[in-house]
Amino acid sequence: MPSFDIVNKVDAQTLDNAINTAKKEILNRFDFRDSKSTIDLDKKTSVIHVVTENDMRIKAIQDAIITRMAKQGLDAKALDLGEEQYASGNMVKKDIKVREGIDKEIAKKIVKLIKDANLKVQPAIMDDQVRVTGKKIDDLQAVIALLRGADLGVPLQFVNMKS
Repeated sequence: MPSFDIVNKVDAQTLDNAINTAKKEILNRFDFRDSKSTIDLDKKTSVIHVVTENDMRIKAIQDAIITRMAKQGLDAKALDLGEEQYASGNMVKKDIKVREGIDKEIAKKIVKLIKDANLKVQPAIMDDQVRVTGKKIDDLQAVIALLRGADLGVPLQFVNMKS
């Protein structure tokens, strides 16, 4: 029986390339001259640590990261932009989490969307992904089209298509 998996994964190497390119761009900008700004990617926890002098520079760094991710083909919806924290002195710190996997609430929304469409497929939640099985590949492609049109707040990839 044909099936595919719905996942939310971010390629670590592509993300690292996007962060490094954004870092170079920020270092070369005139408005960041004599700035003590740092951008670091913690690959184990998938968190981007940003430290700079003020909120305006935090926003500029954030925009540079999002722009570079888009140019590398990554979806910026994978970023959890959290709150700024004031570090020691006049520095502002922000931790941007990179979300991977589909949490239970979003998985339930996906299953509900698929079931409400009255397609002849069976969605099943499996840990941090959703598996969809059906008798016809056309029904599976209809599910993919349905989910691409829906805004669920996380980027979705459709992998492991088996016929």
